[in-house]
Amino acid sequence: MAQQTDVASNRSMLADRPARDDAGALERGQLRATPGFYQRAWRRFRRDRISLAALVVTILVVAFVLGADVIARYVTGHDYYTGNLFDQFKPPLTDGYILGTDVNGRDVLTRLAYGGRVSLLVAGLAGTTALLIGSTIGAVSGYFGGVTDAVLMRIVDVLLCVPFLSILILVAALFRPGPVALAIILALFGWTGVARLVRGEVLSIRSRDFVDASRVVGATDARIIWKHIMPNIVPLLVVWMSLAIPGLILTEAALSFLGFGVTIPTPSWGNMLQGARDYYTRSIANVIIPGVMIYITVLAINLVGKGLRDALDPRLND
Repeated sequence: MAQQTDVASNRSMLADRPARDDAGALERGQLRATPGFYQRAWRRFRRDRISLAALVVTILVVAFVLGADVIARYVTGHDYYTGNLFDQFKPPLTDGYILGTDVNGRDVLTRLAYGGRVSLLVAGLAGTTALLIGSTIGAVSGYFGGVTDAVLMRIVDVLLCVPFLSILILVAALFRPGPVALAIILALFGWTGVARLVRGEVLSIRSRDFVDASRVVGATDARIIWKHIMPNIVPLLVVWMSLAIPGLILTEAALSFLGFGVTIPTPSWGNMLQGARDYYTRSIANVIIPGVMIYITVLAINLVGKGLRDALDPRLND
């Protein structure tokens, strides 16, 4: 009988030991807190080596274009608009020109940095503006429903039927916009896709318990939308933005290449290609260099977007 009592006591002590150990570890701060959603997403993103490498490339490209002034002052010693006709079509690594010169004798490396700044500015500003417009309209449409939803979605349907590129070329040809104006024009025609995405997500979220609880305590519709619903679709917006930026870079490059985008002498990767197309037999480098930069940048951001889409998917488990 005594032996059975000792065994039971030992079992009780062994059962209590993990709890006491956890309590002691908790007091000492040794237990790790459960990682949050974004921590788990970052851990999943780091496992994707291709997307991680693409993120590094994207950061390097952004650093390159943001450092255009430094490059012009300390690396090349040339600005992007002044040329020397005696230095036309210098090949790369010749006479101090790292990437050579163009038809007007201007330094290609300097123009590449400034042109990338313009191209990324147009794409980033257009994407951000389209995101703000589209997410606002989509959230209002999905939350209120009824007549509001019907009217806003019919407007979206009409805009989706408009030949986007043709209208864009017409507007750009009439007004000859600068980088900021071009970004606004792109945004005014590019918000419809994100509006439909946000509307669909809001329709599925607005009937959940935490939204009903907010209504019960007297929260206004605006507060419910921006404080309780929109934070739940941030991952969707991040993925949309990362996948929209490459398309906007290509759109700006296409418009500038056709002569309807950013006007010369302000450089962009698109109008650098336009300026080089008539002289490719004399300097193929002037065609290849901006083309490769567009390709690398678009590919890298696309791969980052793919990695973010997989990492932010709540259905995935670590």
